[in-house]
Amino acid sequence: MKEKTRRKATLFDAMIPIFFLVLFLAISILKYGASPHVPLVGGAIVAALVAVFRLGYDWNELEESMFSTIKMAMQAILIIMIIGILIGTWIISGVVPSMIYWGLEILSPGIFLVATTLICCIVSLATGSSWSTMGTVGVALLGIGQGLGMPTPLIAGSIISGAYFGDKLSPLSDTTNLAPAMAGTTLFEHIKYMLYSTIPSLIICLILYGIIGLKYSGQDLDLSQIELIRTTLHDSFKTLSPVLFIPPIAVIALVIFKVPAIPGLIFGALLGFIFAIIFQGAPIKDILDAAQNGFTSTTGINAVDELLNKGGLMNMMSTVSLTLCALSLGGILEKTGMLEAIATSILKLARGVFGTVFCTMLTCMLTNVMAGEQYLSIVIPGRMFRDEYRKRGLHPKMLSRALEDSGTMSSALVPWNTCGAYIHTTLGVSAFQYFPYAFLNLINPLVSLFLIAIGFKIARIDPNEIEIEKSITE
Repeated sequence: MKEKTRRKATLFDAMIPIFFLVLFLAISILKYGASPHVPLVGGAIVAALVAVFRLGYDWNELEESMFSTIKMAMQAILIIMIIGILIGTWIISGVVPSMIYWGLEILSPGIFLVATTLICCIVSLATGSSWSTMGTVGVALLGIGQGLGMPTPLIAGSIISGAYFGDKLSPLSDTTNLAPAMAGTTLFEHIKYMLYSTIPSLIICLILYGIIGLKYSGQDLDLSQIELIRTTLHDSFKTLSPVLFIPPIAVIALVIFKVPAIPGLIFGALLGFIFAIIFQGAPIKDILDAAQNGFTSTTGINAVDELLNKGGLMNMMSTVSLTLCALSLGGILEKTGMLEAIATSILKLARGVFGTVFCTMLTCMLTNVMAGEQYLSIVIPGRMFRDEYRKRGLHPKMLSRALEDSGTMSSALVPWNTCGAYIHTTLGVSAFQYFPYAFLNLINPLVSLFLIAIGFKIARIDPNEIEIEKSITE
C-alpha cells in the first residue's frame, strides 16, 4: 500500500480550521447563546479534515496527538474535579459560610476590592496556584462582595488579578517554572526579571480598584440586607466560627510546604467532610450529595441561596468536557504544524527588539485562543522562539517573561481555555463578564510592551554567558 505523502502546513492550511472555529463560535455564542463545546468540536473536525486530506496525516497519528495533549493537562482536569468536591464539602461544613459571615463584619465596599486583590496576591504567592486561590478564598471573597452589594464580575476581576499575580511570580507555580525551562534560563533570573513588569502592573491595578471602591463607599450601604444575610447564615448553620477557617489555612500551609496540589486539595475536602459532621451535625448522606452534586440552599432568601448553591463534582463536568474539546483541537493544530505555521508567519513581521517580543506575546495569546490550554501557550512559543532570541542576541529571560506576561495572563480571558472555563465554573462568572475587570491580566502585557518600547532593562546575551546558557538547555 502506497504511503501518503506528507507536506508541511502553510499559513493558508492553518487558517482554514481557525476561520471555521471563529465562525462556529460566533454563530453559536453570539447568535444562539450556546456554550463553546460543540463549536470547538467542529473546529477539531475541520482541523482533522485538513490534516488528513491536505497534509497527508493518518487519523491514528491525530488521535495519538489529541491523547498526548490531553495527558499534559490531566493534572488540571483532576484539580477541577477535586475543587468541585472541596467547595461542596466546605459549604455544607460551614467553612465558606463562616468566611462570608465574618468577612461581612470586617470588610466594607470602600476597601473591599483592594483588600480582595491583596489577599489573593498573598495566598497565590504562598501557594503558587491561582486555581487553589480562586477555589478556596476566592469563593468566600466573592460571597462577601456580593453581600456588600458589589457587581459579581467586578469582584471576580479583583480575585483573578490577585490570584494571577502570585501564580506568575511564585517559585512554586508550575507556569513560573515552565517558562524559564522553555526559554533556557534559570528560575530566579526569570522571576527577578518579571518584577519589572508585574509590580508596576499590580500598583496600577490597586489604584484602579481603589478608585472604583471609592465610588461604592460613597453610596449608602444597605445594612439591612447585610444583616439579613448574616442572620440567615447564622440560622442556617449550627456553627459559624473562625475555627472553621482551619481547612483553608491547612490547604495553604500544605502547598507552601510543597505538598503536591492534588493530595493537598483532597486533604482539604476530607477536612470539610469531617468538619461537616463535627460542627454542623450533617448526615453523611447529605455530605456525599454536596460533594457529588453541590450544596443546595433552601433558605428562601435569594441573596443567601445564590451565595451557597455551588460546588459538587458533577457541576465541574461541563468544564472538564470543555477542556477535553479544546485540547483535542489544540493537539491536532500542534501535531500538524498549523500552530507553527501561524507563529512563523507572525515572526516574519518582527522588526527589532519590540517587534520580536510583540510577536512572541501575540503568538502566546493566539495559542491560548486556538489550543485552549495555558501550558501550550508557553510550551509551543517557547520552543519555537528560543533559537530566534539567541540569534538576535536577546537574553532568554526576555523570552521567558514574554511567555508569562502573555501566555499566563491571557489564559484567564479566553472562555474556552482551561483557565477561563475553570473560573466560570468556580466563581460563576463567564470570561465575557469579568474580562473588563481583570485589570492585572489586561494591563500586564501592555506594561511589558511599554517597557520594551522605551528600552527599559533590555537584556542581551553576554558572550561569556553563552556556555552557561548551553549547559542549562542541554
